[in-house]
Amino acid sequence: MKKEDQRLWNAIDEILWNDWDPIGINDMAPRNEYSSYTPIIYDLVINVADKETIAIALDEIVTKRIGLISNIEYNRRIAELIINI
Repeated sequence: MKKEDQRLWNAIDEILWNDWDPIGINDMAPRNEYSSYTPIIYDLVINVADKETIAIALDEIVTKRIGLISNIEYNRRIAELIINI
């Protein structure tokens, strides 16, 4: 992976851990708790997905994989952070 790509990957991973944290466990869980979702969001970003597409992907992770209730507005705010990397 190129250095620029690695920086983008790391920045997305940091946002998922520090800002997204849908379970609210980043103060007690292993640091890699959300790392399995980084490739999904990274692929969207490098393929120039818009904010809404990223927000929907985050929301689907929350509802279908993690099993929590949808919060699309929250996921839109996180998607905005990701778009602005």
